[in-house]
Amino acid sequence: MFGLKPGDRALVVSTHLDDETLGLGGTIAKLTEHGVDVDVLAVACTTAPMYGGSSDAGTRRAEFDAACSVLGVHQHHVAWVDTDRAAHPGTYLPELVALIESGPGPCLHTSRPHVLFIPTVDAHHQDHQAVHTAALAAARPGAADIRWIPPLVLGYDGPEDRSWRAADEPRTVVVDTSTAWPTKEKALLCYTSQLREAPHPRSTAKIRALDEAAGATIGTETAERFLPYRMAF
Repeated sequence: MFGLKPGDRALVVSTHLDDETLGLGGTIAKLTEHGVDVDVLAVACTTAPMYGGSSDAGTRRAEFDAACSVLGVHQHHVAWVDTDRAAHPGTYLPELVALIESGPGPCLHTSRPHVLFIPTVDAHHQDHQAVHTAALAAARPGAADIRWIPPLVLGYDGPEDRSWRAADEPRTVVVDTSTAWPTKEKALLCYTSQLREAPHPRSTAKIRALDEAAGATIGTETAERFLPYRMAF
């Protein structure tokens, strides 16, 4: 996958805990199964009212731990918890760029990933848009002897992103996740506080349907699609 071999590294930057599983859980499972070390940096977690209930930071971190274990993630970290940065990451773009560049926790400097996964620019939520902007800035071309520049940078969508817009840029990189769907579903079910009943896009039934639609484009049972920002081989 992506020209990676066992022992290579991948870094997933997610805005919130669960984005890694919702957006590319099948791809993470396939990578880890083939010996690629996948690290996950989740930027923000808050205790606050949310749709259909509330978000509790302790609960969400436990769910994140469980899901990453199911997916075989190498290292995972939550950066900002119940702070103003967690509540308004877009207000702290310089700090957000530095977080993705040099940590603490998994980052470009410590993970040195061959592929970096980031939220797409047309994500439906402003926090996701901020993380996209910061991640692209952190991965910008430059002097490789000063900072790590990942050769592959791919954008991923969440289920709401795929459901609530009429058109977007073609997601031309498609990964067959048919054999990995059971693992993705098991990881999804770790997020009991975040999943919703169908027909909400954040239901397992709708996530499965979206992955099946992606799979139909390449003739497989399920798939996940990505928007390439850089592909240097």
